[in-house]
Amino acid sequence: MGMTVYHNHQSQKGGIKEKMNTIRKIKHDVKALSPVVASIILIAVTVAVSIAVAAWMGALVVGQMSTEEVKIIKVDFSGASDDAVGVTMKNTGTTPVTITEVRVNNGDDLLTTDLVLAANEQSIANITSAWIAGSNYQIKAMSSKGNVYLFIATAPQ
Repeated sequence: MGMTVYHNHQSQKGGIKEKMNTIRKIKHDVKALSPVVASIILIAVTVAVSIAVAAWMGALVVGQMSTEEVKIIKVDFSGASDDAVGVTMKNTGTTPVTITEVRVNNGDDLLTTDLVLAANEQSIANITSAWIAGSNYQIKAMSSKGNVYLFIATAPQ
């Protein structure tokens, strides 16, 4: 007759229960990421995305933005009867500007025809306005978009 031998795994050293406990212990000791490392990674990703969005929005805004800027460079008072004024203006913006009004001391509009200045173009608006030697005058130019450019000039002695 043959003999059948049964092994009792429970009683052997290093049995199933001990092996399961060892596996549980290993799983318990291993962590995927510490909370500190996870927080740092999350913050880094958020900052990177924010920078990318800011750069993208900046490119959109700059591409669509055009500026209208005029500087009154100088004012020349001349004329035999002290009534000629030359207002030199320069467009320092990126788009053409149409000057529709030029006023002296908030008086009437003295510009007879609109003055169109291309980007970086300089031109003189010749107007007629009585002036007194040594007096201060406020020159105000207005664009077709409603922007106002001021300059204070003193008539020569």
